Formats: sequence, C-alpha cells, structure tokens
Amino acid sequence: MRRRAFITLLGGTAAWPLAARAQQPQRLRRVGLLIAFPNDLQFLGLIKAFKETLEAQGWVDGKNVQFDERWAQGDANRIPSLAAEMVSATPDVILAVTTPVLVALRQQTRTIPLVFVNVSDPVDGGFVESMARPGGNITGFTSFEYSIGGKWLELLNEATPSLKRVLMVLNQENYTSRALLHTITALAPSIGVQLSTARVRNYAEIETAIRGFGQIPNGAVIILPDPVMTANHERIAALSVSHRLPTIHPFRFFAAGGGLMSYGTDQPDLYRRAASYVDRILTGANVAELPVQNPNKYALVINLKRVRSSGRCRW
Repeated sequence: MRRRAFITLLGGTAAWPLAARAQQPQRLRRVGLLIAFPNDLQFLGLIKAFKETLEAQGWVDGKNVQFDERWAQGDANRIPSLAAEMVSATPDVILAVTTPVLVALRQQTRTIPLVFVNVSDPVDGGFVESMARPGGNITGFTSFEYSIGGKWLELLNEATPSLKRVLMVLNQENYTSRALLHTITALAPSIGVQLSTARVRNYAEIETAIRGFGQIPNGAVIILPDPVMTANHERIAALSVSHRLPTIHPFRFFAAGGGLMSYGTDQPDLYRRAASYVDRILTGANVAELPVQNPNKYALVINLKRVRSSGRCRW
C-alpha cells in the first residue's frame, strides 16, 4: 500500500516552551468533542489519549480548558442534532470523530475550527481544498487511504485457503465505504473470489445479511468502516463465529472483540496527533494552514483464539 510522506511541522508548540506559555494570562478555553461511537472502554481510551496529550502541553481540565463531550452512541440519526447543539455552544475548537460527524458539523459552521479523526479522504469528500493547504475551518488526520481495501481482501485470501466468496458489509450512505467498495471490487478478479455486497443501516439488516451469506461454505466477510458497524462490532463478531466466517475490519477492537483480524491505523496515535493540532489552534495557529496528515503507523492484529477454533485459517 502506497504511503504518502509524513509532514514534519515546525514553529508550533515546540517553539513555545511550556514555561513561557504559563506566564501568559489565559481565559478558560472550550474544546468540543463530537464522537459517533459508543462511550465504552475502547473509545474512552482514545479520548483519554487525546486529553492526556493536551494536558502534557499545559491544558488542564477545569483550569484553563473545559471539555464538552457529546456521544452519538453509534446512532447516526442522533448526529445532526448533536452537531447543532455543539456549534450553538460556540467552543473554540471541535474534535470531529468520523465522517458522518464531520458532515454534520460542516453543515452547522464554517468558522469554528474543526479537527477530524477517523475520516478517510477529506479532499474527495469536499471538506478541504487540498491536503497541504486545507483552506477553510477544517483540518485533521485521515484514517487510511482507499488502497487499504485491497489489503483487506489479500489478507483474507492469505488466511483462508478455501476462500471463494467474500461479503462486503457497508453503509451505502458513507462515501468512504463506497470508495473502499470500488477498490476491493477492482482487485477481486485477480484473486479469483466472488464478491457480494450487503448495504445496511442497522444491526437487524447486518444480522440478516451475514446469516444469509453464512448458509453457503467457503465465504469470508469484510466489515467496512461506519459508526453502525462500530457500535455493533461484538455482535457482528459473534455472528461471524456462529457461521464460521473469517472476518476483517479496519480497527483493532474488532479482533479483540471476537473477529478474526483487523488491519488498520494506530488509533491512539491519531488522537494524540489531533490533540497537537488542537493545542496549536488554541495558541493562535490558523486552521486553514495546518496540513491534513495521513497515518504513518499501521498494525495487523490476529485473534489467535479465533484462528485455533476456526479450522479454516492457515495461521
């Protein structure tokens, strides 16, 4: 998978020692966090990494910064109203977690700085003018490049010698999933597998699709990223186990929750880097001039317990 060069940023936080900053009189700054995911231990850990990074830069909760958190709990229908509430509170900067959240916030404000994570292609999505110079009120850290979809298919094929069929489960309303679908479809003929798609909006539709697909042997499943999939990752993993379906997902928590494997970015690293941008914005940086950055850390996670119980996997 091609990786873009990592951009080193100079003249920001590192150029302003914490001791000098402490001498400046500071008003209480407000940071909004709008998160599509459930507030379970996995995602609370990511937010903790974000806040700890800010604290290391001198931003102490209740002293010189106040956090306003809103969680959609994996329910996409809640995101627009939460975005409206968040923007009406006029925070100094907002952390936008996932593409649907960024879409909703962009509809509400073109002035409050938005720093995103868990978004794939902000240029294609129309959020920024370019990666190097976003040009508006949005910047952040992408989750992956679309070519990663081909890697998921290759890993499933490598892990499952008998693989003949692959089901892609996606939310059709998520433009990231549509782009990943295109990438995977283009690669499938060279691998020799038959692809099918399940376009879903909730867990009931996910369950119906996987149960139906699992009736025929030699299949595997790619779970494309979306808050609906994330909110139901443990139930999806349990379904795949009951139907002996190898699965792959972008995020580590899926494999930890019972799925076969995941391949994707180091999520805590992205949240720490996002915190560095929030720090720079709070100290005067222009969001329009902070370049969007791609991931530079990836990890393959394999659920060995699942491998041993499967009987179908090569590892």
